[in-house]
Amino acid sequence: MYTIKIIPKDELESIFPLVKLLNPDTEEKILRERLDDMLQRNYECIGAYDNEKLIGISGIWILNKLYVGKHIEPDNVIIDPAYRGKGVGEKLIQWICDYGKTQGCIASELNCYLQNEKGIEFWKNQGYKILGYHFQKQL
Repeated sequence: MYTIKIIPKDELESIFPLVKLLNPDTEEKILRERLDDMLQRNYECIGAYDNEKLIGISGIWILNKLYVGKHIEPDNVIIDPAYRGKGVGEKLIQWICDYGKTQGCIASELNCYLQNEKGIEFWKNQGYKILGYHFQKQL
């Protein structure tokens, strides 16, 4: 059985091996600086554990936007490759949605890259609908 819980801020060091899987070209120093800034902006990180081993993570943001209202956003969802296809991601997302409800959220939204076909299929299987495109401009 897997355990899902908020990772305490003093234990966030444990996420970096998984974070590097999704961000292999970004220096760990930069990732740490970004995390420090994110923690000042209402960021939390959820962990999935097999006993004491961290096997999955997702950042979460609770936001309020005009077009959707108060919602929870899973961010950088990463499951250890050895645990993919074993229901860990589904349990993690269900926990996040349940947590969002306790925080007064009425929806969950996220971003997924177009080339991430497995991710798109996963999100569809979790009941998410594609509403548009994610745009970015480097400044």
